[in-house]
Amino acid sequence: MFESHHFKDHQREARIFKFRLGVMVAVMAILFCVLIYRYYSLQVINYLEYATQSEHNRVHVEPIPPTRGIIYDRNGEVLADNRASFTLSLVVNKTMDLDATLSVLRTLVEITPADLEKFYKLKKQQIHPLEPIPLRYRLTEDEIARLAVNEYRLEGVQVDAELVRYYPYGDAFAHTIGYVSRISESDLEKFTEEQVRLYSGTHSIGKSGIEASYESELLGQVGSKNVETNARGREIRVLDRIDPTPGKNVTLNLDLKMQQQAETTLKGRRGSVVAIEVKTGAVVTAVSNPGFDPNLFVTGISFADYKALNESPETPLINRFIQGQFPSGSTIKPLMGLMGLHLGFTDVNRTISDPGYFTLAGSSHRYRDWTLASLGGGHGSVNLKKAISESCDTYFYELAWRMGVDNIHPFGNRFGLGIRTGIDIPNERIGVWPSRAWKRAKTKQPWYPGDNVSIGIGQGYVSVTPLQLGVMVATMASRGDRYRPRLVKAIDGVETKPILEDHIEIKKEYWDAVFEGMEDAVYGGGLATFRQYHLGMGADYRIAAKSGTAQVVNIAQDAKYTKGALKVNQRDHVLFVGFAPADDPKLAIAIILENDDHLKSSENPSLLARRLFDGYLRGIFVGDGPVHGFPEDKTAVAPVAPVPTETYEAPDETDDDQKPAAPSADTEPKPE
Repeated sequence: MFESHHFKDHQREARIFKFRLGVMVAVMAILFCVLIYRYYSLQVINYLEYATQSEHNRVHVEPIPPTRGIIYDRNGEVLADNRASFTLSLVVNKTMDLDATLSVLRTLVEITPADLEKFYKLKKQQIHPLEPIPLRYRLTEDEIARLAVNEYRLEGVQVDAELVRYYPYGDAFAHTIGYVSRISESDLEKFTEEQVRLYSGTHSIGKSGIEASYESELLGQVGSKNVETNARGREIRVLDRIDPTPGKNVTLNLDLKMQQQAETTLKGRRGSVVAIEVKTGAVVTAVSNPGFDPNLFVTGISFADYKALNESPETPLINRFIQGQFPSGSTIKPLMGLMGLHLGFTDVNRTISDPGYFTLAGSSHRYRDWTLASLGGGHGSVNLKKAISESCDTYFYELAWRMGVDNIHPFGNRFGLGIRTGIDIPNERIGVWPSRAWKRAKTKQPWYPGDNVSIGIGQGYVSVTPLQLGVMVATMASRGDRYRPRLVKAIDGVETKPILEDHIEIKKEYWDAVFEGMEDAVYGGGLATFRQYHLGMGADYRIAAKSGTAQVVNIAQDAKYTKGALKVNQRDHVLFVGFAPADDPKLAIAIILENDDHLKSSENPSLLARRLFDGYLRGIFVGDGPVHGFPEDKTAVAPVAPVPTETYEAPDETDDDQKPAAPSADTEPKPE
């Protein structure tokens, strides 16, 4: 039996080997061709594209925010500055794990829930993908050291020294200078493409006051730098740099010492003071009290702080000198007298007999004079000068009734009543200087004779801002030149020019008669002079002025006003207008004290007016002195520097709809 034997087929094996080798060579050749093509594509065809991408991975263009312009008072005192602050920021695109990085940071520095909430809010608003997003402001030296030691664990985290807005005098200028705060979502929605570029690297924007209205001048121009980074996104070197252009410096007409004088005198009271240069319209003093610390808003105000301000019954967030609306009271009487003379409804020698009240023909309703309740009678025989100096309501009841609203309305407009003054800060309210058309639109009712009567003493529908009163008295002091009120004196040393809005041509003898009546109100010893206590005492210049009281609640026909029986917010407002020197007016002042009727001399606004006149005309500034007798302390009250805090961004301010003042009880329901 034979066994089978198998022999190798060398030829077959060689063929198989050659086939496999050929396939392998072919595959390698194809792969090599693909590699060559890819290399050619990267290095030749798409060289510029990939070179640019590679360069962007290594080199980043980062914006450099400009330094915000500084704000000064008229004498060069710094009112708004920039202070260095170390800020902890994150570049989200350079952070591999954001949550893990934040967890590490919370072990190194204090980060509150409010900080995180604001961080994520800013992250949604991010303009540039490589823009650092602030997480914590005002780091301490210990916190900076801990972050430096742990730098290797913190991808995309950086600590930068940046300039943060600072207001050294706190609430003294809160309503004039305003404040800057974080750029909000609503701000971003309004931004144009150019604004997006301008605000690259900038986190704040002017929200109110001068900071808002002169934002374009104060902001400056953004710069940029090309930065080389390593694989971890850390900056190695700066390859190229375009320096930013700093914002322009702004000098105000406001005087720091006068502002502090007014604020100190108003301490603990609600009210407003406006002082205007007669011959230029420059606003030297503008105080709204109570105020607030604007430093709270710079990096975002806490919810608790904002709630406290917003819900305070003292309403510190309202800018009273352009937004507060009050009856003008008797401060309107000199203008009504001038109006009567100019329009021919009265003359200097015309007299009336005042029994202490006025009645319309066919009506038994009595429009009472203030003397009826105080002295039990009237002023007797009254001409225009006496009517102004003794504040005779009856004279102006009768005069306003005869002139009528169709004459009163346009004349008052020319003196700044019922119109926006055009001051260079936003959100000014228009007040109410009523007309037939206005009443028809607001109340759907006709104009009544009693409405004319009430206007004569600044009651009824009349509602003015302190600034409007200031413009009115400044226009009178200049004998008919109405200038636009201006807070800004110069921008980068270039002075702004006075703007003459109107000139009212009135006979000299009419001006003289009204001014004499206003001087008599201070020096004449009449029934109203006690309201001007302190005003002219010992001054080496003459003052012309008119005080006033504005009724807040209606008093029944036979009832008597009793301060103690009313709630504080129902008590009368106290007002003052005046100018000095009387023979060559330089400064006009308007003051309104809310619910602060003048039963005590310490509540009288004439004391504050005298201090401001002395400060402006003589350079004398005093602190709070004794109530009786003019104070002799010549030292200015030192400002208290505020301590800034941060967190939470307050809502944007808006201008509320205008609300008409309620008519007084002296409105006769009988169409004219």
